[in-house]
Amino acid sequence: MKEFDLIGRYFSAGGHKRRDVVIGIGDDCAVTMVPENQQLAVTTDTLVADVHFLRDAPAKSVAYKAVAANLSDLAAMGAEPAWISLSLSLPEVKEAWLSDFVTGLYELTQYYSVQLIGGDTVKGPMAMTITAQGFIPPGSELTRSGAKPGDWVYVTGTLGDAGAGLDILQGKLDVAGEARDVLINRHYFPTPRVAVGTAMRRIASSCIDVSDGVISDLKHILSASGCGANLHVDRLPLSRALTSAVSQDEAIEYALSAGDDYELIFTVSEEQRGSLETSIASTNVKATCIGQLTGHNDKLSLFKNDEKYTPKQSSGYEHSF
Repeated sequence: MKEFDLIGRYFSAGGHKRRDVVIGIGDDCAVTMVPENQQLAVTTDTLVADVHFLRDAPAKSVAYKAVAANLSDLAAMGAEPAWISLSLSLPEVKEAWLSDFVTGLYELTQYYSVQLIGGDTVKGPMAMTITAQGFIPPGSELTRSGAKPGDWVYVTGTLGDAGAGLDILQGKLDVAGEARDVLINRHYFPTPRVAVGTAMRRIASSCIDVSDGVISDLKHILSASGCGANLHVDRLPLSRALTSAVSQDEAIEYALSAGDDYELIFTVSEEQRGSLETSIASTNVKATCIGQLTGHNDKLSLFKNDEKYTPKQSSGYEHSF
């Protein structure tokens, strides 16, 4: 199948349509309108087969995860997503795979009112790059560098599920029944916390999404903000599926070091804790306080039942070349 036939059949006609897209797929460039009094947030992620997703993963889940990873980055900045572009590299065209891929792509973009506005398709190793763009009111963007000693550390949802799901798929963890399905589904279909990110504008002092594990991602906040943190591992939010599949200690290790949960870690000052509870109530997402920032630059101390805790793995996923 030729490139333009592929684009026309699978990507040109479907998906959500936005009024702020002047020209979408089909020309040399897309043309869009940025609303008045809004800043444009832009993020790009590349996912490579057998590095960021399993080569034999369902095509629907591959597209879903690729979009979710980018929307999660926007959520961590407090941005409302608007548009994505996609560069897709495939070794060969399999129409059934592409059809399922597009289903996953449009399922998530439709839910978040995001339009696919362009991109590229090439023959090569299986990989995809998505650039996502969204809007933030001036002065309300969330960053990693605004936290201060004394701020409280929160995390959304539950942690460690996606990592356990990956281990199940790779045969490293034997789980049966409903828990197996829940954990695998959390790996394949993560939920970007867009509503929480926008609700945290002007409330959170810093924010980051959990893509590489709580330890690794929290350390990015500590480094950027010049703070330390005391983290209580016995307060980490764990799902019933995870705690029924592994021991409490193993669940904690997954929560600390496994990536791909795409939850949000954010910090809130004592003065804003009341506003946090009010704002997040409308999102129907639970946020759990798991620690507090200190003045010890870059030092992350872990505690379990008020005693020092040493994790089996001191960091999460790290990119290497």
